[in-house]
Amino acid sequence: MRSIENQQTHVNPQPEHKGENTQFQRATILDPVYEEPYIAHLEKESVGWHGWMPQFPEVECTAKTKKELLNTLAIRLREALQAREDAWDKQLEADIEAGKLEHLREDARRAKKAGKLIDL
Repeated sequence: MRSIENQQTHVNPQPEHKGENTQFQRATILDPVYEEPYIAHLEKESVGWHGWMPQFPEVECTAKTKKELLNTLAIRLREALQAREDAWDKQLEADIEAGKLEHLREDARRAKKAGKLIDL
């Protein structure tokens, strides 16, 4: 697993317009677990930096420096991804216990019995 400090980020040199009088930069933050890239928006404010990730409304923060902001966004991104993974796992376990996935097991058994599947 890569550490957050070794996070690979790339800031687009061309700022984009957020509104009439504000501009923001885009940065790519690489998730250290799955190595998936996510886009963060960074905005310079009068006393620091503000950042957010459009794909994750819960990931938004401020920091004194751009480097600190990128590190904090990477940490918050990993926390948000972990929370979603945990929720998915919990829902899957609940569905299994409730028997909602039993039809999949039966379909697989029938397909194997019919010779349509092979053991790996």
